[in-house]
Amino acid sequence: MWEAAAIIVIAAGAFFWIDSLRARERALAAGRNACTRYGVQLLDETVQFARLRLARDEAGQLCLRRTYTFEFSDTGDNRRHGAIVMLGGELQDLQLEPYKLQ
Repeated sequence: MWEAAAIIVIAAGAFFWIDSLRARERALAAGRNACTRYGVQLLDETVQFARLRLARDEAGQLCLRRTYTFEFSDTGDNRRHGAIVMLGGELQDLQLEPYKLQ
């Protein structure tokens, strides 16, 4: 009995870990695309996990809402902040800190 429960917990943990890695990779791709689109530089080529919540998607199904933060530079010598919200595996929101256009 305990062995079956342990296997279920380990399998659920592995599924959550793999799902989180996929969501992070999609968030990183969205951040790269946004930085390219707006002509800014994605710093450190990474996103950092910030928050995990439960939320409902457009169909009303319960899924994980993950928020990632990242830094970008508009001039090359400063750091500005951005955020990416992933709902399940899909991009829900992307925000960039305001900066002056050159």
